[in-house]
Amino acid sequence: MKILMPIDGTELSLHEVRFAVKLVQQGLKADFLLVNVQEPANLYEMVTAHDPEVIEKVSQEAGEHALQPAVKLLQAAGVDCETVVITRGDAVDAMIEMVEENGCELVITGSRGAGLIRSALGGSVSQSLVHDSPVPVLLVKPPENDEVTNAEQN
Repeated sequence: MKILMPIDGTELSLHEVRFAVKLVQQGLKADFLLVNVQEPANLYEMVTAHDPEVIEKVSQEAGEHALQPAVKLLQAAGVDCETVVITRGDAVDAMIEMVEENGCELVITGSRGAGLIRSALGGSVSQSLVHDSPVPVLLVKPPENDEVTNAEQN
């Protein structure tokens, strides 16, 4: 089974990777496609860079850097993974395209615990994935606050 996991480089996304590793340790046979989607350059970045290739290179490097902790967790568990950095486009559309192009059968992502009002006003990537994905989406509940704090200190 091929599973797509959006990775943004935060401790919350590493929590989702740890959850996926537990699934593999309990017998799930899976390979992972880790995807990082970079936000588009803002006006200041476009004006100061002068060269779209510079912006592209910086975005690519930032995405690769964000993916590294997740890759290390999976490698330490003996789990195969591929990585993709997307530097242009809408995050949800890009991930759905990756699901379709790579034959993924599941998406594992986190629910950020934004609350009902914030989610209703702005929506979220995970909600949009649940709605638009052609494959099932498994939402991983965020850890308790002290779990995140302890992980960040280590």
